[in-house]
Amino acid sequence: MKLKLLSILLLFSCGAMGVRAQDTLDSLVAGEVVKLRGGFQFIEGPVWHQDGVMLFSDINASRIYAWNGTSADVWRANSFKSNGLGIDTHGRLIACEHGAGRVSMTEKDGSIVTITNSYDGKRLNSPNDVIVRSDGTVFFTDPDWGLEGRSRELGFNGVYRVKPGGETVLLDKDYAKPNGIGLSPDEQTLYVADDTRNIIRVYDLDAEGNVSNPRTLANVSNPDGFAVDVDGRIWSSSSTGITVVAPTGERIGIIRVAEQPANCAFGDEDMKSLYITARTGLYKIRLNVEGLNPWSKVTSSVNN
Repeated sequence: MKLKLLSILLLFSCGAMGVRAQDTLDSLVAGEVVKLRGGFQFIEGPVWHQDGVMLFSDINASRIYAWNGTSADVWRANSFKSNGLGIDTHGRLIACEHGAGRVSMTEKDGSIVTITNSYDGKRLNSPNDVIVRSDGTVFFTDPDWGLEGRSRELGFNGVYRVKPGGETVLLDKDYAKPNGIGLSPDEQTLYVADDTRNIIRVYDLDAEGNVSNPRTLANVSNPDGFAVDVDGRIWSSSSTGITVVAPTGERIGIIRVAEQPANCAFGDEDMKSLYITARTGLYKIRLNVEGLNPWSKVTSSVNN
């Protein structure tokens, strides 16, 4: 099933900080939105795997699937209602688990270990999305969706970081519903979506993983998970489709999808396909731009 790409809402600015002429949506898109498979319950958190599959969560089914180009196979049968997924510097899968209220890591032998499930002695709410920096620092969002009947212990919804073997550090709690999270290509900027405030927030990021200079990058309608390309554009799921935002914050355009997207990720060998998890369906669109590869930061020790 193919859907026509409605590349409307092309916005331009004449100023030096405006969207560049080559950054029109039509110039960035190489194909149409294609539905790969439907019938899921509520899918989220895609991430490309080096084995040549796109991993993604079906939250309500409590499964992680692997799309291999023709079929979706169960990669993890009990994911504790995982949401956002990431790849660490050793090629291990990082998962935000609503059901367990934790951020977990899947070891190479298949065992699951907890990276963090608390802050300041109190249980996390329900970790939602995650990104890993090339030094191994894990950044994640923690809204209060998906408490799964647990009593809430934290009085806020926060954004955190955890260094390998380190403690959980709160970066910011001035959020309604922190959701998608990502890094700029040079890893010096952290992006966080605040769903109900309809904004994507941006921070300067130092070598220790501390944030400063918080500011609104763009207004997006209910931004959820997003992906970043090699030129720093943000491809954000939203209530209207995939909203493409320039690194300077201007909106380039919207890719319409038959179902409301919840997240997206770059994949395929050339990293020029954008996979979209949209409620019950998995979609894909080919692009003329390359996305950031989560495996570019993986050290050689993954093969040891």
